[in-house]
Amino acid sequence: MNSYGSFPGARPRRLRTTPAMRRMVAETRLQPADLILPAFVREGITEPVPIAAMPGVVQHTRDTLRKAAVEALEAGVSGIMLFGVPEDAKKDAAGTAGTDPEGILQVAIRDVKAEVGDDLVIMSDLCLDEYTDHGHCGVLDGDGRVDNDATLERYAEMAQVQADAGVHVVGPSGMMDGQVGVVRDALDTIGKEDVSILAYTAKYSSAFYGPFREAVGSSLQGDRKTYQQDPANLRESMRELALDLEEGADMVMVKPAGPYLDVLAKVAESVDVPVAAYQISGEYAMVEAAAEKGWIDRDRAIFETLTGIRRAGAQMILTYWATEVGQKLSAGRR
Repeated sequence: MNSYGSFPGARPRRLRTTPAMRRMVAETRLQPADLILPAFVREGITEPVPIAAMPGVVQHTRDTLRKAAVEALEAGVSGIMLFGVPEDAKKDAAGTAGTDPEGILQVAIRDVKAEVGDDLVIMSDLCLDEYTDHGHCGVLDGDGRVDNDATLERYAEMAQVQADAGVHVVGPSGMMDGQVGVVRDALDTIGKEDVSILAYTAKYSSAFYGPFREAVGSSLQGDRKTYQQDPANLRESMRELALDLEEGADMVMVKPAGPYLDVLAKVAESVDVPVAAYQISGEYAMVEAAAEKGWIDRDRAIFETLTGIRRAGAQMILTYWATEVGQKLSAGRR
């Protein structure tokens, strides 16, 4: 008589027999609405500029950004995260282009808002690194160190000009202590209580940011290890999480995604707010480079990495493949 608690009575392979069976019993499902498209818009260009380290990704003109937003919306993607790339001549020590109402990011927010309205969630990077001539995420003190509290004053200004431009969600990404609370107060002060905060709760100092530096034309001198998290630490992320929630974060995020799935899972288990993960430039570049060499199946690798991030607990995934994957999912090609 067979024992149905073990082999040969128990045969888990019965649930893997056909694509329809595997689809029916899948524990994790990836949907277009899970995805957010990061996009770069560069000042002073008339044609999109390809990013060499990120094949298929470009620095947009204002016009092509509008088109990219519409394409993302049509693919079922939920949001777009905007990064501004100013002209080099406009960079300075304080990153003043980042708080200029006519700065490239604020203009781009208004452009996208005019194009898609509230149908696509418009998010904006709230950080100074794209706008400073030294490339750091904050202003520097007399010894060349990032001055946390002086930087918070600049973040408050950035939040207000981005909100005035019509953004739905701001993403303070500089990893300054107290940034979420300061941004919340700044938004509430001008009557923008409805603007949400996506907290970059656990943003690690990672080698995988390399291609992003090209994407935003970074002028970074040195590194960001004094404010971004040490890759060795998990408990530190949980402390950052508690602080962000106490300060008023509406959503929280882990960045990068793939190398930090354990952190993502721990965060997701611990909160009752939406959790995001950012599949960053280096994660994208590795898959694209290996696929170009013929070493891996590109589409399978893309979907496998995204499914893994979703399985670890991310409700929202920022990925440069968002529109492509959304289109394929909507067409039933996955």
